[in-house]
Amino acid sequence: MHRQLPRWAWVGGSLLAAIAGVINVVGYMGFRHEAISHLTGTTTLLGISLAGGNGSEILHWASVIAAFVIGSMLSGFMIGDRVLKLGRPYGLALGVESILLFAAVPLLHIHNAAGLYLASMACGLQNGMASSYSGAVLRTTHVSGSLTDIGIALGLMTRGKSYDPVRLRLCLMLTSAFFIGSIGGGILYPLLHEATLLVPAVLTGLVGMTYHACNFRKATFT
Repeated sequence: MHRQLPRWAWVGGSLLAAIAGVINVVGYMGFRHEAISHLTGTTTLLGISLAGGNGSEILHWASVIAAFVIGSMLSGFMIGDRVLKLGRPYGLALGVESILLFAAVPLLHIHNAAGLYLASMACGLQNGMASSYSGAVLRTTHVSGSLTDIGIALGLMTRGKSYDPVRLRLCLMLTSAFFIGSIGGGILYPLLHEATLLVPAVLTGLVGMTYHACNFRKATFT
């Protein structure tokens, strides 16, 4: 059984999932029309490129995947654990994610693929930050796993068997937040174009500073 998820985990997870939805919209509606925040399709496209012997596309898709892995590696280096726990340096990780997204905007504006690599690195960093809390998997950059868990829970419910209500609510929350972020990104992109990425850049920076301030205050007064 899961422990009750704290409110900050629900709010933070929802916000990060919505941010990932916006980032993915920028990738899809941008100059290459490709996903940024999840790697299943990217890995498929790398396989297609390898089969076709397209050297430039092989390099591109391999770079997107490598950037995501490097972002996850940075998360492991800065935070040091996969388990979500208040007090770890998530503020630092969110600050780095914000910088990566800010840096990606001018590159995407001139149709430089390096902007996509920076955005992919930011997503890898974000996804690595909060992998689990007391057994509840927190996926903030893609919804495949969450939808799978929702389907399993519905199957168990149909058979009258027990299921984990916390995991179900968490997956519903993250999927809904990602979807809402995608809607927001779809509304903003025709108006702001690549600058839409500034919205998640600002949000991650603000959340990171708020988290750091709260941690500092807690450490000072305890």
